[in-house]
Amino acid sequence: MPITFELELQSALPDNTVTFGEAIEPKYWHDWSGLAPVQPLALVRPRTTQDVSIAMALCNERRIALVPQGGLTGLAGGAQPVAGGVAMSLERMSGVEEIDAVMGTMTVLAGTRLSEIQDAAEAAGLYFPLDLGARGSCSIGGNLSTNAGGNRVICYGMARDQVLGLEYVLPDGTIVSSLNKMIKNNAGYDLKQLFIGSEGTLGIITRVVLRLQAKPISIATAMCGCRDYEAVLTLLKTARAKLGPSLSAFEVMWPSFVDCMTAGLPQLRKPFAEAHGVYVLIEASGFREEGESAHLEACLSALLEEGALTDVVIGASERDAKELWALRDSVSEYPKVLGAVIGFDIGLPTTLMGEAVYRVQREVKAQWPDAHVLCYGHIGDSNLHVVVNVPSAGAHQPHAEVDVLVYEMVRSMGGTISAEHGIGLVKKPFLSFTRSPEEIALMQRIKAALDPHNVLNPGKVF
Repeated sequence: MPITFELELQSALPDNTVTFGEAIEPKYWHDWSGLAPVQPLALVRPRTTQDVSIAMALCNERRIALVPQGGLTGLAGGAQPVAGGVAMSLERMSGVEEIDAVMGTMTVLAGTRLSEIQDAAEAAGLYFPLDLGARGSCSIGGNLSTNAGGNRVICYGMARDQVLGLEYVLPDGTIVSSLNKMIKNNAGYDLKQLFIGSEGTLGIITRVVLRLQAKPISIATAMCGCRDYEAVLTLLKTARAKLGPSLSAFEVMWPSFVDCMTAGLPQLRKPFAEAHGVYVLIEASGFREEGESAHLEACLSALLEEGALTDVVIGASERDAKELWALRDSVSEYPKVLGAVIGFDIGLPTTLMGEAVYRVQREVKAQWPDAHVLCYGHIGDSNLHVVVNVPSAGAHQPHAEVDVLVYEMVRSMGGTISAEHGIGLVKKPFLSFTRSPEEIALMQRIKAALDPHNVLNPGKVF
């Protein structure tokens, strides 16, 4: 690699912005995907959008790959560096610039952590509903680049539904700033949607105007035991009808997940003394002065009487609610409980998920009898997570074989290989299982139009 590029990059940017070679900390060599670390040629940590533009323009001119990085919590390899290329961490571009309580907006820099945004909204008496287990580490730029989902999509939608305006840098260094605050703005193409979910392949998000919501004054949480998946569908249909927009979370966990995590983590409380066919964590949030608990209890009591539910525990306090959520949030403890795992973030028609869980558990165990197959997900959002661990395989889990098994099932059932984690490198070979040749060709045409030299996050998605 020409030394002149390194010197030019360093001289064009402020002091302490660029790091080279062995001086780059290993944490920037990989994300959470489990792929082998890659040491980049250089690490750029810009402080301003202009810094991003300068670095991007130089890389484009010299045909040097540039990979944007947020909190590095992605699971699909979208932030994995390219050998001989530049990694750009936006961690220094962090902070809340403005909260407009009248318009209900917040303007933030792309490197701002999700938890900081949530806290700032709450301090202003408002609410930012996007919520992920990695809230303390992930950044809003990364959340938008993968169109993150999380726990409350059933009520508030995906990450793209929380965005009113964006500022971003194109592969040639052009800065496009459209920090719109208006909910209604139909002047031409809605360009921001092209960059949300594009996994940093079309532009680098630097600043965002987020849409805030009214802060709920009451939240009620319950854990339900269901006899089978048909009962789960009955619960979902009833909860939507009776709770309406107050239904803010609907998390389903199969016994494989509940039994494994409560056995491996003694601090977790088993939700019921007796086992059930499927477990559902349901949350209602709203603005009634009398609270949501009575409405949630009335909804669930009727289902208990009908026999659709076999047992219910309603959180009597905030502490109880946290204990109920602790089981669902225990996914971060997989390394402690299982060791190396093979994880899937798939989308399927909700009515088919019971069959899908049965199939994947049966087919994985047919090939690897000692396998753990954990299933859970945001069923109201058509999102199922599957985690596989084969104890006898140790650190060398059969990724390739299990990938084919799971994604072939997804294709046969008309689902998607990625519900909320993106494609990155990990799922790239299976994109055609979800997207038609015409769709992929159109994606490639858009990429070629905006990044003709293929310097921005090359090799990702397709």
